Amino acid sequence: MRLLDQTRLPQAQVWLTCRQVEDVAEAIRQMRVRGAPAIAVAAAFGVALAARQAAAKGATVAAVRAAAAAASQELAQTRPTAVQLFAVLAALRQVWEDPGVDSGQALAEHITRAAERLAKTDSQVNRKIGDWGAQLFDRPVRILTHCNTGALATVEYGTALGVIRSLHREGKLAGVWVDETRPFLQGARLTAFELLQENIPFHLITDSTAAVLMRAGQVDAVVVGADRIAVNGDTANKIGTYGLAVLCRYHGIPFYVAAPMATIDPSAANGQAIPIEERAAHEVTEVLGQPIAPAGTPVWHPAFDVTPADLITALITEHGVLARPNERRIRDWLALQDAAAAGAGEGDV
Repeated sequence: MRLLDQTRLPQAQVWLTCRQVEDVAEAIRQMRVRGAPAIAVAAAFGVALAARQAAAKGATVAAVRAAAAAASQELAQTRPTAVQLFAVLAALRQVWEDPGVDSGQALAEHITRAAERLAKTDSQVNRKIGDWGAQLFDRPVRILTHCNTGALATVEYGTALGVIRSLHREGKLAGVWVDETRPFLQGARLTAFELLQENIPFHLITDSTAAVLMRAGQVDAVVVGADRIAVNGDTANKIGTYGLAVLCRYHGIPFYVAAPMATIDPSAANGQAIPIEERAAHEVTEVLGQPIAPAGTPVWHPAFDVTPADLITALITEHGVLARPNERRIRDWLALQDAAAAGAGEGDV
């Protein structure tokens, strides 16, 4: 399994070869692969890798199941906030527990095909998110975005950056303001890299510049991604997102969250139920390995914050746009999607 090492971008494009599930887990922990959809799909292929290795040794169905379960358990311990990781691992459990498979080799192939379907679905879902988001605007707009939510964070297209891609394709993008996204600099290192690759107009800004731009009337909307959405609409995303939502409310600017339906966690009643990952101090006290704070400086470093639902203008999903999210509307939305699977249509609620 090969992964583009995102910690080396933009200075170098280095591909990692993961030969064991432990390699995949370490790549996720160290943010060599990051972004909720990308983490989930990488984990799916990590389970497939473990199953295929067991099958190659002539393992029985029971042994391949055990290898897949062990891999899933290890991968589930990597990062706690993004719910898609756990949803994908739960979906794969149904695959490896299939009683109809009669050999270890067949089960490994069964798991691999499931991982491939998950990757394909992610690509399709994100293109739909991008297109639904683009329909929100009828003129060229200036979008501010935070963190990285593009091809590097997904399989190939992106969520919030997918909306920006679709706007650009349709001639409705005047420009993008890219938050640097301290402390890991996903905006400066990764979003800027992607936009340059696709010749999409943008300017990089420090995180603290957003308020000045909004006051000057230079931001038409903010579009961000999400790692987990509680059933009441509270949304966990990269640290700094909550502050942007507050600024948008003050300045009368729409604040959109673009994310797959799989990001909604029905078991989380509100934002307080979302686990927030805290990461190592050196990510704050150093920039690209260079110390910027005195040795021994104490650090509090939550990787995510939670934006209350009442600050969110709408959720942009693969099934349409859900305005003013709250628990009733989200539960109705989820029920509508269950009906859509049985033949109902898609659209706004």
